[in-house]
Amino acid sequence: MFRAMLLKEFLLLLRDRHALAALFIMPSIFILIMSLALKDTLGSDRVLSSYAVVDQDNTAQSGRLQSFLRDNSALQVHEVIITNAAQQQQALNGALHFVLSIPQGFAQNLGKEQDGPSLLQLTVASDVKPEVLAFFQAELTKGIMRLRLEKMQAELAPFLPDVAQRLEAMDFAGDGLVAVHFNGMKANEQPTSTQQSVPSWIVFGMFFVIIPMSTVFINERKQNTLMRMSAMNISVPVLFAGKIAPYMVINQIQVWLMIVVGIFVVPLFGGDALTLGHSITGLFMVSLGLSLAAIGTSVLIAVMAGTVEQATTIGGIINILLGAIGGIMVPKFYMPQAMQDFANVSPMSWGLEGFLDIFLRGLGVEAVIMESLALTGFGAGLLLVAGMVFSSKMKRGA
Repeated sequence: MFRAMLLKEFLLLLRDRHALAALFIMPSIFILIMSLALKDTLGSDRVLSSYAVVDQDNTAQSGRLQSFLRDNSALQVHEVIITNAAQQQQALNGALHFVLSIPQGFAQNLGKEQDGPSLLQLTVASDVKPEVLAFFQAELTKGIMRLRLEKMQAELAPFLPDVAQRLEAMDFAGDGLVAVHFNGMKANEQPTSTQQSVPSWIVFGMFFVIIPMSTVFINERKQNTLMRMSAMNISVPVLFAGKIAPYMVINQIQVWLMIVVGIFVVPLFGGDALTLGHSITGLFMVSLGLSLAAIGTSVLIAVMAGTVEQATTIGGIINILLGAIGGIMVPKFYMPQAMQDFANVSPMSWGLEGFLDIFLRGLGVEAVIMESLALTGFGAGLLLVAGMVFSSKMKRGA
């Protein structure tokens, strides 16, 4: 009997093309689109700010300062003619974040103590983030320090040539002073948008089992199929198990299909390939716990809703809310701290953190035990409540 129940569920699902599209095609498309859309978000070549320069000094030193800024790929220079305040305001209201003015006497004042006017004048667009401003100021400060050291070197060369040569040999650009290694990753490897988007849309896609599950469950209830199965002495746990098992399998197929998309399909469109991590066991633990949480949510909605329309509407709203809260729609590192803390109420956040531990942070089983247990407990609790509601309705003949 149980085997026949499993076969029935698989056949009903395979006949529902819309449900298959929601479970497999939609998450795969999301992964592809979001991986490409966020490709430069974690990249080292990402442009953080755009600027223009008004050079009133026109000396070798002012030219050197501009070359230092151009060497930084995070800064994008725009060749804009600015001769008055109106043009400057118009430029800052458009694409520019900063207008850097290098006043006359910049080169002469490089070596002087800074008691008088500032060496540079920076006009900032009103919508620039404080951290972007701080980054640009740091780059300007670094450029000025390099110019001052070059000036000191030129002045020392006739008297202390050895010291001048040593200063010339030093790397004052700072590029090779610090070796950067991302935790849990190989040397010269860095996080990518694919590592972020694939786990997010795996989690979101798995919760879409609400659509086919609720459709089948409510139609069977209306057709009295569930009543007849109950009359055959099939207990509620066995009845639920016959519905849970097929969708657990479906969820695992979803997970691995989306992993394949991340590894092989996304690079074909110019995105970064997904790296699998170091713990297949941990991956299975998180995916099984997340599957049970998604199925528990689906079954509870299905037994409480009166129609298919109600179930799909309620399920869709719950999915979107849990995804928005849990860091699926917007990565949690973009959220303020209060929202990051609030995200922990969403089971999607637990599953996402578990997948990120595997895919992004290179961790193993011990790191995902708590998330897996929390998801399993959450799903089991919802199934228990759903069983109690279903039993009550069956006794009342509802």
